[in-house]
Amino acid sequence: MPLDSSSAINLSQEPDVVIVGAGSAGIGAARRLLASGLTVAVLEARSRIGGRTVTRSFKGHPVDLGAHWLHAGPINPLVKLGFERGEPLRRAPTEGHFYVRGKPGSRVRSAALHRAFAMADRAMTQAAKAREDQPAAKALPPGMGPQGHRVSDIHGLVSGRPLHEVSLHDFPSMEYADNLFIAGGLGAYVARLGKNLPICLSAAVHAIDWSGPGVRIESSAGTLRAKAAIITTPMAVLQTDAIRFAPALPYEVQQAIHGFTQGVYEHVILHWPDAPFRGPDRLATLTGTHRSPPGLLTRIDNTPFHFFELDQPHAARFDRRDAHAPARFAREILTEHFGYRALRNLSVMHATTWRNDPWSRASWAVIPPGRAPIRDSLKAPVGERIWFAGEALSRAQWGTAGGAWEEGERAAGEIAGWLKASR
Repeated sequence: MPLDSSSAINLSQEPDVVIVGAGSAGIGAARRLLASGLTVAVLEARSRIGGRTVTRSFKGHPVDLGAHWLHAGPINPLVKLGFERGEPLRRAPTEGHFYVRGKPGSRVRSAALHRAFAMADRAMTQAAKAREDQPAAKALPPGMGPQGHRVSDIHGLVSGRPLHEVSLHDFPSMEYADNLFIAGGLGAYVARLGKNLPICLSAAVHAIDWSGPGVRIESSAGTLRAKAAIITTPMAVLQTDAIRFAPALPYEVQQAIHGFTQGVYEHVILHWPDAPFRGPDRLATLTGTHRSPPGLLTRIDNTPFHFFELDQPHAARFDRRDAHAPARFAREILTEHFGYRALRNLSVMHATTWRNDPWSRASWAVIPPGRAPIRDSLKAPVGERIWFAGEALSRAQWGTAGGAWEEGERAAGEIAGWLKASR
């Protein structure tokens, strides 16, 4: 059955390359291929583009539901492209808030937390130089003091799993210097980059036949044939065999795909006009009570919106509970720190569940101890017809929209070179 292109823009029925997924990797790949003079068709399972970057409006303000940081500005292709386009980028503050039992903490206690982070980073970077891999948690130094648990928790939050489940060899590759945000939301920025691309929405790919000289892609919207395909589907979705490959993918490729584990980073979106925090886009550390938020990003884009962030252990507790459980949890924790009266104007707008979304099943892909090489192993094309791309394959920017974009461009550049050489 030919592809139903009613939801597509300028879609070729027999393109040079089919791209599976219209997230950052798919959009980056499509732009690169089109710039090379090739024809492209992008098949997206969702009814929108952007993947795990999406911006929604709450009370008239754009708020990101997924990726919202532009990490590692000097190496992030979305930052470079944003500056070239004149996009409204802004630097993320390096100074955050430090509270003890609802009151601003002393400089001494705040400095102790910074020292603990510095000790942990030095120890983990040094330990990662050893040939043998180990869980990142094992490299944490014993002398971090009372802030050690906080350091471990925060690193676990940004890693997507507790540190004992994260490869030490992979962990130091995360580059977080010179972070930025973008006014209007990262999801809206990625959507602008995908405007007018040949994308067919609501077209979930369920089979790829690469037994012949090219590829045959079967989707819920119909079938396409192409010379090659780029698969940007998240690893957690590929692990469910949502896409059948004929013939089956090589054993080594299957092992690499199943070597990742689910990274979880969710947030509860708060509207809290009279929150005590001042200054836009600052991280807040709350200490001194029995429980603390895993993460808290305050006054996003200088608005009354805040992200109460959930790491994997906390998010997992809500999987068998009602949809309002994360909101209640956020209120409970903030009440312990600031009291009931301080929360009288707080509203919970939304709680994300990327870990349960059928087209993502994770916030990003995490490398368990001992499996760091699988990122690079998936970069090799399969039969010179199938390429994989996405944040999971990025060594320096894994878990980010910038890393996904980088890998989409890499795969597209390789295919463009291969097709040119084969003519």
